[in-house]
Amino acid sequence: MGLFNRSRNDVPAPIKYQMREKLLSIGDDYWIENSAGQKVFKVNGKAVRFRETFILEDSRGAELAKIQERKLSVRDKMHIQRGSSEATVHKALIGIRDRYTINPDSGPDLKAKGNFVDHEYDIERDGHTVATVSKKWFRLRDTYGVEINANEDQAFILAITVCIDELSHD
Repeated sequence: MGLFNRSRNDVPAPIKYQMREKLLSIGDDYWIENSAGQKVFKVNGKAVRFRETFILEDSRGAELAKIQERKLSVRDKMHIQRGSSEATVHKALIGIRDRYTINPDSGPDLKAKGNFVDHEYDIERDGHTVATVSKKWFRLRDTYGVEINANEDQAFILAITVCIDELSHD
């Protein structure tokens, strides 16, 4: 039993996804699979007006988020649009270590810390991990896993990982 007689079983298990490393070229698409190997999300890469654009779709092809790179700023950043909600993902200007800051238009900021080139990092909100990205979970080349807390917006967190992958491997 945990604190106040609550069992640890009250917390839903995190959800794991399998993703492919950076797209080979704009125009490529790839599927995001769940731990059962089912195709649950699709990342559709497009070239629009010299700007890299990705569309995150559900398994039926419905658009969940539009992800666009913004190159005309001091630091590269990507913009996520999800319905009427928006967020910006950008590399933080902090010393030697790479870090990313995610600024949603509503709610607290998120931070990503770790080794982005090797796909070993955490995404945190208010000091609590909401997702972990790791290449160690899969033996397949060019594949990495994303484990997201069940109570998080799965599509939003996956869109963030697409942004970080694109920005850190440019």
